[in-house]
Amino acid sequence: MRVLGIETSCDETGIAIYDTEQGIIADALHSQVAVHAEYGGVVPELASRDHIKKTLPLIRQVLAEAKLSSEDIDAVAYTAGPGLIGALMVGACLGRALAYGWNVPALGVHHMEGHLLAPMLEEQPPEFPFVALLVSGGHTQLVDVKAIGCYEVIGESLDDAAGEAFDKAAKMLDLDYPGGPEIAKLAESGDPHRFKFPRPMVDRPGLDFSFSGLKTFTLNLIQKHTVDGPLPDPQTMADIAAGFEQAVVDTVAIKCRRALEQTGYKRLVMAGGVSANRKLRAELGQKLAAVKATVFYARPEFCTDNGAMIAYAGACRLAAGQHADLSVVAYPRWPMDQLEALDHAG
Repeated sequence: MRVLGIETSCDETGIAIYDTEQGIIADALHSQVAVHAEYGGVVPELASRDHIKKTLPLIRQVLAEAKLSSEDIDAVAYTAGPGLIGALMVGACLGRALAYGWNVPALGVHHMEGHLLAPMLEEQPPEFPFVALLVSGGHTQLVDVKAIGCYEVIGESLDDAAGEAFDKAAKMLDLDYPGGPEIAKLAESGDPHRFKFPRPMVDRPGLDFSFSGLKTFTLNLIQKHTVDGPLPDPQTMADIAAGFEQAVVDTVAIKCRRALEQTGYKRLVMAGGVSANRKLRAELGQKLAAVKATVFYARPEFCTDNGAMIAYAGACRLAAGQHADLSVVAYPRWPMDQLEALDHAG
C-alpha cells in the first residue's frame, strides 16, 4: 500500500509517499522560516497562505520523484491536528479532495502521533512498550506507549513547551528565529557552569515540567550583566546560552530517567523538533545508559514537522481498517488519549 502523507500543521509544508513494503520512497519539505523570521515567530495567516501556495506543487514533486502517478496512490493521510486551524484546514481540505478525486480512502492523522512514530522509519526501530519524550515548539510530554494508539500522558509542561522556551530565550538574546538552533550554536562557545541556572521541578515528585522560571532567570541575568549597549558582552551571552541549554537538558534527562523507573521500561523514544538538539541526544544517551536504557530517535530531517511521519502513521491506521468519511475536520487541540488503539502494534 502506498500512502501520500500531507503535513501542514504549522510553519512547514511536508509531503511524502510511504510504501508499506519499501518504506519512504519520496519526501519533500518546504520551511517557512524566512516568511516568519522578521516577526520573531509564526504568523498564522501567513502560514496558511504559504501552505496554499506550496502544498500542491510539492505533491507533484514527490510523485515525479517516485516516478508515480495518482493512480499508484492507495490512500491519503493528512494532519488533522493539533496545530494552527487555518494551516490544518489547507492540508485537510486538499487531502480529502484528492482522496475523493482518486477514489481512495483518506485519514486525518494526529500530529504528535506522527512524531512519536517517526523513529519507526529508522533501520533499528524501537519495540513496544516504551516511554516517549515529545519535545517541540508546542509540546513537552512524556507518554507511556504500550502500542499504536495506546497512549497515556504521564508528564507534561505546566507552562511553556521546551521549544517555546528556547525561542523566547533566543529572542531575549536578540538571536534569529527559530531560537533552538541559534541557542545551541551560541552555546558551543559558552561555559554552561558560569551561571547556576535552576532545574525546575526536579526536587519534587512527579513527571511534569515547567520552563517559565528558566525564562525569568535568563532575563534577569541579561539585565544584570548589561553594562554598555542593549545586551551583555559576547562571552557572557554565550555563557548564558550554554547555561540555559544545559538546564533544559538536565531537567529533561532527570524526568526521563524518572519515567523509565516508574514504568519499568528500558526504551525511550525521543521525537519532535527539539529532539534534533545534539547536546540533548548525547546526554540522554549517556545518562540513560547508566540505567541500561536505550534511546531511540528519528534522523534529524524527520525530527521537525515532515510528511514522512504522517504518511507512516496514516499507513499504520489505514492498514488496520481505519479511514475517514467525506467530512473535512481539523482539531487545533486534540488530546492523544482520544485516539483509538489498534489491535496490533503496527
